[in-house]
Amino acid sequence: MPFPAFLRRLWPHHRLLLAALWALAQAYWLWKFRGPHFVNDSARYLLYAQDIAGRGYFEPGHNRRYILYPLFQSFWLWLGTGRWGIVAGQVALSGLATRALYGATRRLVGGGWPPLKNRPLTTPPIHQSTNPTTRQSAEAAAAGATALFVLWPDIQQFNAYLLTESVFSSLSVLSFAALLRLRARPTAGRWAALLAGLALAALARPNGFVVALAAAAAGLAALAQQPRRQRRRAGLALALLAVLLAPLAWQLLNYQLETFYLMDTYQRGELVFRSPLWAVRPAGAFVLPPPGTGPVARVLYFAAHNPGFFIRLMLGKLWVFASGLKPHYSLAHRALNVAVLWPAYWLAARAATRPGLWRPGRVFLAALPLLQAAVVMLTVDDWDVRFVAPVLFAVFVLAASGLARRWGGGMIKGGHRGGN
Repeated sequence: MPFPAFLRRLWPHHRLLLAALWALAQAYWLWKFRGPHFVNDSARYLLYAQDIAGRGYFEPGHNRRYILYPLFQSFWLWLGTGRWGIVAGQVALSGLATRALYGATRRLVGGGWPPLKNRPLTTPPIHQSTNPTTRQSAEAAAAGATALFVLWPDIQQFNAYLLTESVFSSLSVLSFAALLRLRARPTAGRWAALLAGLALAALARPNGFVVALAAAAAGLAALAQQPRRQRRRAGLALALLAVLLAPLAWQLLNYQLETFYLMDTYQRGELVFRSPLWAVRPAGAFVLPPPGTGPVARVLYFAAHNPGFFIRLMLGKLWVFASGLKPHYSLAHRALNVAVLWPAYWLAARAATRPGLWRPGRVFLAALPLLQAAVVMLTVDDWDVRFVAPVLFAVFVLAASGLARRWGGGMIKGGHRGGN
């Protein structure tokens, strides 16, 4: 089904239109919140940032697990720009991420789909492709993913918030873009850009390591495509490295969980932090870990000794995280989630299993929301969309990629593609 005629006439200018939509979205949210939006958690970030900017003091405790964001805020406070400077920095970073998302999606689709019938058996990257249908499909996917990223209200609103979500979301997108650029030409500079993006994302939030884990999954997918001898050697090296790093990973995970009182939320059966709505009720008394047990060991002990309740609790959190149907949401918000997010999940799942897309890219995109969901299932969801919003871009990219391959070229040209 082709686009309407007026949309086809506008298509050559679609990137300019996307930029205008992005600018309008930023203006709308700043207008709605009357400037930088201060909420409950904003106070602790700002106080930490003021200590850094004023006397270089990094207070130990829970807030240090979000260290990148107070550092980001402290830079703007040191410049004397205050809250408006912080939000301006978030908006600028979001603009870079939006542009990078368009380019990364175009590279993913343009260089990854299998050839059409009677075409050569290899498909060059988008910047080298001579197939107009491939280019049009890639541009359609990039435009669709970027439009969803810009227009979905649960993402862009955080650029006006004095919270970590905007910076974390932008860093996640920039890491994905760096991965796609590395595919085209693995230079030292591009490796450095990818590693820097992953490190910064890990420092932005306690669960920021999910971006690095998604990149590691992408690396394993790339390794699986290598010749058998190379796979064996690399596999042995990675296994040895994993054994050597396991104690450090255990210590870091315990450190991250030390200030989260998970046993309290487990015993209350909370699906949403400090909310009695949709709580899971236990069938009997809990078997709790003994005093002195470490944070990670406490979770493992609780799961092993209360398996039925633990599984129900995990599944409930997954539903709350992914469904978009939290009971305190408005009817319009819930209807929008069902109408857009649910089909997007289905389309993304289909695209993630298609062999045509570059495997490491689709593995990264599939792993990121799944890892984020796993973190929420083991901890607890928030009352708003702060945990799901930063990873929705991965769902949108996969969903738009699947649709674009099927319909993109024909919709843009105004007719169905031949020979496919």
